[in-house]
Amino acid sequence: MKKVNKLFAVGALSVAMIACTTNPITGRKSLQLANNQEIAAMALQQYRETLSKAKVITGTTGAKSVQNVGLRIKNAANNYYRGIGREGDIADYQWEFNLIDDKQINAWCMPGGKVAVYSGILPITQSDAGLAVVLGHEISHALAGHGNERISQAMVAQGVGGIVGGVLTSGQMAQIFQQVYPIGAQVALLKYGRNQELEADEMGLYLMSMAGYDPRQAQPFWQRMEASSNGNRPPEFLSTHPNPDTRRSDLEKHMPKALEYYKASGGKI
Repeated sequence: MKKVNKLFAVGALSVAMIACTTNPITGRKSLQLANNQEIAAMALQQYRETLSKAKVITGTTGAKSVQNVGLRIKNAANNYYRGIGREGDIADYQWEFNLIDDKQINAWCMPGGKVAVYSGILPITQSDAGLAVVLGHEISHALAGHGNERISQAMVAQGVGGIVGGVLTSGQMAQIFQQVYPIGAQVALLKYGRNQELEADEMGLYLMSMAGYDPRQAQPFWQRMEASSNGNRPPEFLSTHPNPDTRRSDLEKHMPKALEYYKASGGKI
């Protein structure tokens, strides 16, 4: 049994070394074992199902802002990845930005670039810069491969031996995907870990800055988000997010670099 456990541990270490991915913007390393094309295909199916059951808003000022801000951040990300020779990392992303008529204070981005913003968050974003904080954060979850990372963690929990042998069936993969991204209305509640949320904060701050939005608007936005709970249960958007003090401290730490990106994009310091 000890020999088996030792072999299992060695196999797990080998997989981790092979499948370790480094985020080119933050430098954080993560385990990403799953096939991104499979994940994107399942995400697209779930996104379409979600939109079919929702009221999608089009043509309004809010809907146009979601489109415009999303595209600016997407283009900034494309330019950055192209500039460092890693455009292949996001070549298969099929971006889509939709505003859903729902009072929930929420927004999310599925793997592959499928974004939904709920109308309930717009009174808190207040401006395109506030919306850029939200979209930068959510887009970062997708670009950083947090969905793949969470699926990979679930795969490891269910047995690295099967992963090493590459014997996961499509049914098993679909089951794991549904564990990470619950079907139906709960698609909005993507449960990321604390480190993933902090990375999305950092990366999102940089992306919004690259897109020409003032990163100094991030702190006021998160303060408005906290205030929106009125001492009650926090909005679902914050349900898995880091402690407010930790977030504030981290944003302050990353602000000088973000301001450099903002200045390079033509922003005024």
